[in-house]
Amino acid sequence: MSSVAEKLARKSGRKPATTKQVRLKLVYVDFWSAVKLSFLVALCLGIVTIVATFLIFTVLNGTGIFDKIDALYTDIAGSSSDLASILSIGNVMGFAFVVAILNTVVITALGAVYAVLYNLSVKVTGGLLVGFTNN
Repeated sequence: MSSVAEKLARKSGRKPATTKQVRLKLVYVDFWSAVKLSFLVALCLGIVTIVATFLIFTVLNGTGIFDKIDALYTDIAGSSSDLASILSIGNVMGFAFVVAILNTVVITALGAVYAVLYNLSVKVTGGLLVGFTNN
């Protein structure tokens, strides 16, 4: 049994369009949804920061770059300085952890601010026109 749409398509004699386009206006961004999404994005970026810092430190330490920098620093500053203790894995990863936490807080706050600013600007501009298709 055929549907009403198929019967109308046969009567019209035209080939039915395979794609449909819809134009919608984005007139509101939910504040809590924006905060949750920005928090999750910031959390992922924080994890990437910590992992990338560990990998870069491991590669640089394995190639001996820190030893060469320490020798250069000792030549310039004198024999009483020890750069290797400053650039230990604990200090570097601690710094990466603090940066990741600060970035998480800042990116989450920026997501909330952007949601509020967009909702205020919609009153002036009317929203963002978005087109969709069903390919």
